Amino acid sequence: MNKKQIRPQDGENNIEVWEDLVHIKDLVLSIVICTVITLGAYLIAPNEPPKPLIYGLIGAVIGFVISSIAIKPKRTLRFAEEREE
Repeated sequence: MNKKQIRPQDGENNIEVWEDLVHIKDLVLSIVICTVITLGAYLIAPNEPPKPLIYGLIGAVIGFVISSIAIKPKRTLRFAEEREE
């Protein structure tokens, strides 16, 4: 079977990121979520050398998880069989 991707409507506000269409609103929301959580975790970290880095990395992962839960994919896949000629 051949997978074929269906793109969202052309009238929607989309930009292309890594050969995929992304809603601008969703992209900005996920960037804001990840930035706020990463910076917040960095700022609350104790001022000992490796801890701000570790807190910041953990904050980035938590921001990614929250973004992936909050923003649902809008892609739909349709399977089409190849015809032999």
